[in-house]
Amino acid sequence: MNDKFKGKKLLIMGANPETIPLVELANEMGIKTLVTSNVPNDAAKKYAWKSCDVDGMDVPGLVTLAREENVDGVLVGVADILVPAYCKVCDALGFNCYATQEIVDVFSYKDVFKSTCESYGVHGIPEFYLDKDMNKNDLERIEYPVMVKPVDSCSGMGMTVCYNEEELKPAVQKALDASKAKRFIVEKYMQCEDMGMYYTFKDGYCSASCVYDRYTTDEQPGLSRVCLGGTYPSKHIKEYYERMHENVCRMFKNIGIKNGVLMLSAFYENGEFYVYDTGFRLQGEAPHLLMKAVNGFDQREMLINFALTGSEGDVDLEKDDDPYFKGKWAATIWFLLKEGKISDIQGFENINDDNCVVANIQRLHKGDEVKKEWIGTEKQVMTRLYIVCDNKEKLAEKLKEYISKVKVFDEKGNNIVLKGFNVDRALEL
Repeated sequence: MNDKFKGKKLLIMGANPETIPLVELANEMGIKTLVTSNVPNDAAKKYAWKSCDVDGMDVPGLVTLAREENVDGVLVGVADILVPAYCKVCDALGFNCYATQEIVDVFSYKDVFKSTCESYGVHGIPEFYLDKDMNKNDLERIEYPVMVKPVDSCSGMGMTVCYNEEELKPAVQKALDASKAKRFIVEKYMQCEDMGMYYTFKDGYCSASCVYDRYTTDEQPGLSRVCLGGTYPSKHIKEYYERMHENVCRMFKNIGIKNGVLMLSAFYENGEFYVYDTGFRLQGEAPHLLMKAVNGFDQREMLINFALTGSEGDVDLEKDDDPYFKGKWAATIWFLLKEGKISDIQGFENINDDNCVVANIQRLHKGDEVKKEWIGTEKQVMTRLYIVCDNKEKLAEKLKEYISKVKVFDEKGNNIVLKGFNVDRALEL
């Protein structure tokens, strides 16, 4: 790796465990990383050149910090909630920013994003009108089960599945409590296939880097279905290109996206795609790690380049990007934990000798406690394992191996790992 950025200072907003790989790469590039959040012991701070305690939402504080430290650029980590502040901080400092306020306005709220998608022929989940007054006529039109969620949350926070009217009132309050905008939506609870579409943008060119299938847990009824992993490429990738890709690209172009990375999440049911979420930043589930292993370019490096120069570098997306993964097969496994304190972790002892393993991004360690309020959110993810194989059969073998052998014990000796997804069904074996 060249040293053209050696000694440059980069302020990274957000310090959750998912931001660690971004910080590590910037460090490898010779950059002096300043990582900031309002929690002194946040995970990514341990990897920073300098740890800072300014809240990622405190725009004046961040601007002051950037000026005092003479930073050369600013970049948001893995946190949707910080993208609007990232945009404002860059604007105040005159720094390069892949977002604009107009784009942020579309992606910050689920209801605004949903209506924007519909205007381009990109369908969202069927919705039932309801406000906080819970009008009787509106309640009578609701068909259960439904998902109640804040318009501005992520990672499952504030979301509840309701099977009757009695469960609706506390769910609405939970969603309102988790929403800064104090708005919520009520949607049909989708019990069907789940997908992710990960886009890379460079100088106005839009490329679908990944189209993959996601699998969620059904062990936690009434809560958001947290992801258990994904397989690449999706069994529906051809149909997605035929039916949705052009509409999505047209929408992205018209709202002004030129650079950056963006995730769309969607359900697939009876031949139709229903988009339900987005994130205009690096993703916690980190498909970019698989993309780098297969396609050779790194979205993290592209974003760092852009923050410091205004260019994402020499990557040629038309030539280098391949959502079919050059004929290879890849997957992630998310190991979710039940409530409890971790006393022992088994199954990763020889992982460094496994050529199929691209990365293992661990969030929780021995001695950490999974709290009750974390259940149903991505905070219960202990680690994400990334695997690339030459064929589908080898991938299935590896997935079954790790799903079977990884165990996490609490202080009472109970294995607190949730069961993994059905590999044979996922890969249609």
